[in-house]
Amino acid sequence: MADRFRANAGGKGCGGQAVERCGGVRVSERTILVTGANGQVGYELARTMQGLGRVVPMGRSALDLANLDGVRTTVRDVKPAMVINAAAYTAVDQAERDKDAAFRLNAAAPAALAEECAKLNALFVHYSTDYVFDGEKQGPYEESDAPNPLNVYGASKLAGEQAIVAVGGAHLIFRTSWVYGIRGKNFVQTMLRLGAERDELRVVADQIGAPTWSNTIAASTAHILASGVNASETDYWHDRSGIYHLTASGRASWFDLARAIFDIAQVARAPRIIPIEAKEYPTPARRPQNSQLSNEALLRRFGIRQPHWRAALELCLADREVQAGRG
Repeated sequence: MADRFRANAGGKGCGGQAVERCGGVRVSERTILVTGANGQVGYELARTMQGLGRVVPMGRSALDLANLDGVRTTVRDVKPAMVINAAAYTAVDQAERDKDAAFRLNAAAPAALAEECAKLNALFVHYSTDYVFDGEKQGPYEESDAPNPLNVYGASKLAGEQAIVAVGGAHLIFRTSWVYGIRGKNFVQTMLRLGAERDELRVVADQIGAPTWSNTIAASTAHILASGVNASETDYWHDRSGIYHLTASGRASWFDLARAIFDIAQVARAPRIIPIEAKEYPTPARRPQNSQLSNEALLRRFGIRQPHWRAALELCLADREVQAGRG
């Protein structure tokens, strides 16, 4: 890859010029700071981004987003060409009781990161959620649809989006949905654990979305960022800044996903999956009934077509077997 890395040159004046430093960063180093590196998406990003530069992965112990002064100091010290923020407050129900913490991590911290990136002419990449919508729409949501979150978590993520856009630096905000992977707490891991303990599982069947593998998110992000490596436009990332939807293709209910998990996974005994309505499983935070997001803008802008959710799930579960030493 050429040393004239366009992700770092997202700010005006860096362009494709063979300059030694750009935005305070030595271009040939292409330092990429990844926050939340121990989480589902952050872990995959730390591996996937290796080919694009020197990756500096930071988990919560190294970079606590609740400490805004520490956030700013870290970015100033690292001087990255880009920051990929995979850290977030994701405890949806707990956020109803802990609003301040949710807004601090999901809104104030991204704002601070975006501001520091703008000072460095660095690209800021951030992840948001389908929960910014109320789920009342018939069909997939587009980026232009008006947000209307039903819960604190969704409101905090929306506030983060708005703060990043207001900063005005080069940025990419990817809204995704129903994220799962082989690490951390997620629906797939929970189903497999409960399935080994119980004969029957009752799963919501009237909420629709697109289950999205964390690896799909990381691979798509890397593909998009790679597109800027040899770009000739001076304002490549500024011209492409904005909000994009990034999920698997297809649609499913939680019930559909649960059935698929046990259809695909190699388990000795699968439980019986019983479909229920969301009202039969009340939670502190309301969830949107329709969480479908359209990926058309991502396809038009970056030429990326997302895999079907079931195909991605098959790959994830195969990877899980390999990681467990059974592949």
